[in-house]
Amino acid sequence: MAVTLVWFRDDLRVSDNPALAAAAESGDDVVACYVLDEDTEGIRPLGGASRWWLHHSLAALTASLAELGVPLVLRRGPAGEVLPRLVDECSARAVVWNRRYGLVERTTDATLKAAFADDGLEVTSFQANLMFEPWEVTSGSGEAYKVFTPFWRACLSFRPPRRPLSAPDRLHGPAPASDDLGAWGLLPTSPDWAEGLRRTWTPGEAGAHARLDDFLDGAASGYKDNRDRPGVQGTSMLSPHLRFGEISPFEVWHAAQDHQDSSTAEDIRVFGSELGWREFSWQLLYFNPELATVNYRPEFNAFAWESSTRSELEAWQRGRTGYPLVDAGMRQMWEIGWMHNRVRMATASFLIKNLLIDWRVGEKWFWDCLVDADAASNAASWQWVAGSGADASPYFRIFNPVLQSRKFDPEGRYLVRFVPELADADNIHEPWKGTAPGYPDPVVDLKESRQRALSAYKALSEG
Repeated sequence: MAVTLVWFRDDLRVSDNPALAAAAESGDDVVACYVLDEDTEGIRPLGGASRWWLHHSLAALTASLAELGVPLVLRRGPAGEVLPRLVDECSARAVVWNRRYGLVERTTDATLKAAFADDGLEVTSFQANLMFEPWEVTSGSGEAYKVFTPFWRACLSFRPPRRPLSAPDRLHGPAPASDDLGAWGLLPTSPDWAEGLRRTWTPGEAGAHARLDDFLDGAASGYKDNRDRPGVQGTSMLSPHLRFGEISPFEVWHAAQDHQDSSTAEDIRVFGSELGWREFSWQLLYFNPELATVNYRPEFNAFAWESSTRSELEAWQRGRTGYPLVDAGMRQMWEIGWMHNRVRMATASFLIKNLLIDWRVGEKWFWDCLVDADAASNAASWQWVAGSGADASPYFRIFNPVLQSRKFDPEGRYLVRFVPELADADNIHEPWKGTAPGYPDPVVDLKESRQRALSAYKALSEG
């Protein structure tokens, strides 16, 4: 019987998966595969936390496909070499996949598509992981948007996001040889630092939908205000599920829209705009492939970063800066592989503006530590805080971690949760003004370091 090969990438789900749906509708035998490609030049290897997530997400997908009737074939190596070999092994007549948007990934896909077409194979790619293709929504001049608000307004007036597709009822197909998932070594062993991740997350499609349901039944009401409060469960925490494609943005969008009523309409509107920021970040990366390493605004190439001491950087990485909100955020990320978004902004601002350390250092650290490390959002967000990115935070906006914690975590619940030595502090927001046994003194003075940053940015603008 004819075979269609389905190549899974950042779409580790069976529902609302256009490539899988097309293979099922063809009536062909189906071979489903995932290629761990860390060898193609330019491919950025996953960080440690993301590797942990990938292992469990692939295990969940394997189980879902088995229920439908086919195995998940695992192969490792450059996709440009591995996929043609698998096509030959199973004598596929067609190959389908869902589109990716990074430059190296697009180049690999285009090269494979051309080679397969030359061999007489049917090759089809689908839109699955963004509601709006990066090239679809452009400004009146035909260029990419540089500011979020007009971009998102244009998206909403472009066309409604399509309705999600159902999972196939049944699949059939052969079982080519597969790598053993455990042999890939994605999980930490010496030491095993993933206890907090295991306690917090359920990777996989079922876990994604359960988290979405929990959000819509709870935190969605009040989201507009509570999303900024790290001490309450005010966000969806769907970001890692979206990053690995265990749930599609179409599914999240329509579930939220269908759930809203007159009392939650504004909350759902704001939640939808957060999905919009994800779309905006991917458009930025599509048109600026080096977003993680090159300043979006070239004038920042001349910025004079300070050579902060190694001890200051390590204090930031380990959550030992002496500033409770920064330390709580960094320890939260260390423990569960995720950090509240407002705290991400505060921790990034502290590294960039109070320590004057290059934003790329922080971007790399987050890439390694976050389970939702996303090639577009991570880079775009760091550049936003630095002031070097599109629609960026002004250079003079420096998050004061004391004011931020007083405003958004006034009772210190978030602070104590991740910095337990503050439980007995006389002054939880400014512990250096009282006693806080076991907690470090500040590594820098906020006022002095703020002025240093403003002087550096002034020199850049006048240079």
